[in-house]
Amino acid sequence: MMKRLALLCILFALNGMAIDFPKLDSNALLQHIKTLSSDQFEGRAPGTRGEGLSVAYIEGQFRAIGLRPGNIDGTYIQKVPMVGSTPDPSMSLVLRKGEKNLRLKYLQDFVAWTRQAMPEAKLENSELVFVGYGVQAPEFKWDDYKGVDVRGKVLVMLVGDPPVPDPANATKLDPTVFGGKAMTYYGRWTYKYDIAGEKGAAGVLLVHETATAGYPWSVVQGFEGERFELIAPDKNLSKPKMESWIPVERARELFAMAGQNYEALKKLAVTRAFRPVPLQVSASLQFHNTLRTINSRNVMAKLEGKNPRLKDEYILYTAHWDHLGIGEPVHGDKIYHGAKDNASGVAVLIEIAKAFKKQPVLPERSILFISVTGEEQGLLGSEYYASHPLYPLTQTLAVINMDGLNVYGRTKDLTVVGLGKSELDDYAQKVAARQGRVLVPDPEPEKGGYYRSDHFPFAQKGVPVLNSDEGTDYIGKPAGFSRKVRDDYTTNDYHKPSDVIKPDWDLSGMVEDARLLWMVGWEVANSDHFPKWKPGSEFSRK
Repeated sequence: MMKRLALLCILFALNGMAIDFPKLDSNALLQHIKTLSSDQFEGRAPGTRGEGLSVAYIEGQFRAIGLRPGNIDGTYIQKVPMVGSTPDPSMSLVLRKGEKNLRLKYLQDFVAWTRQAMPEAKLENSELVFVGYGVQAPEFKWDDYKGVDVRGKVLVMLVGDPPVPDPANATKLDPTVFGGKAMTYYGRWTYKYDIAGEKGAAGVLLVHETATAGYPWSVVQGFEGERFELIAPDKNLSKPKMESWIPVERARELFAMAGQNYEALKKLAVTRAFRPVPLQVSASLQFHNTLRTINSRNVMAKLEGKNPRLKDEYILYTAHWDHLGIGEPVHGDKIYHGAKDNASGVAVLIEIAKAFKKQPVLPERSILFISVTGEEQGLLGSEYYASHPLYPLTQTLAVINMDGLNVYGRTKDLTVVGLGKSELDDYAQKVAARQGRVLVPDPEPEKGGYYRSDHFPFAQKGVPVLNSDEGTDYIGKPAGFSRKVRDDYTTNDYHKPSDVIKPDWDLSGMVEDARLLWMVGWEVANSDHFPKWKPGSEFSRK
């Protein structure tokens, strides 16, 4: 037995040594992005003509490459059942205290939706309670609810994690509480809405501040219109009736009407002594929803491994095909093209798949390529696959996710969001060294990028994941270039119609990053063990 294991290890090592980085074509990448982000594809929203065109294009590419259908039913499609809900935009949110009232206008002063699959949802004089950051984290001895019954109430929450000061240096955050500067899942709005539902709250008002949310109010306004949710047996009635955002300016008005000081309560909310504060203000709102059910689609292809003993073990590459579709016009353009987010990821997914198929030697294990739906709606396609896997997650070694890739040129490094969480980073570090590069952590951990893309539902199920981002040290560019392009994209193009191919795009960095991700998948597919989570990670294989 030991001799066979040793021989297997030698074969794996020789197999890996014989393979060099694949050649990838930047022109092919650009053509994929150009097609997927074109006006014809109408912004690639689920349940639209744009979905049909996107799915057909990706499936056609997989077929042309010669990959097998990814679904066990012999198709390239996994159906993802969703319910779409479109609220009446004429609604207003009315906040009252005695004779005073504050009427908020939809989209301008608040953005709201309901995940309940019902044509009507109503709040009537529901009491507002400020619950700080809305977090219950026993491991940090933190409870923003302190045993208060919030059933039937509307909870006002702050975005992000509580920024707890470091007792040794008040100018820094305590690294032992939550993530310090880095956001944890407790800071994500999805967590906040879900825990409110678990506690029976009628609704949530989440206060938006650009610095802590990581994007401007205009991005939240982009949530208007039809919203999708996976269909649950209870029609999602366990969710709050209202899930909403308000800009900080309206929040200050609300707190002033309540006789409270917003900044003072915000400061109190970063302490363990914080207790919920009834605002003596009520909220009224009535949703009139137009509902429809759809089967959206994950597009899947498979390259079967050559080893009969290992071909039923898998490495997954993922990239979401969807974007925001057609929405509010900006500078005369109503199509939200999503060129960087995430036509770029789909382009790389296709070209990585092509590179695997072109190899003269197959990998030992099988590779799945999945372009998922509904990422912009809350990671719905990846969540559905992770909950309804076509191939057991216990036999899935790794998920390598691609979302919003580098279009600005080559870098001396590669950002890994969540660097240090799993042994996949060790693979990536070794491959990067072969390119003369290094790995660096997320330069903006406060934005919670680890919890905002399609690798995350797999991590929650215990599968090690790798989610890279563009590097920070650009070759031939001045100091500060990385910060400039990141900030420019977030401010001017993220979730806006202007996310299109730009004249100054340079895909040489995308090619280099894609080659690295290809090689990581190859190395894991030919490894002699499953990657593990690092000690201290919040995830473990279930």
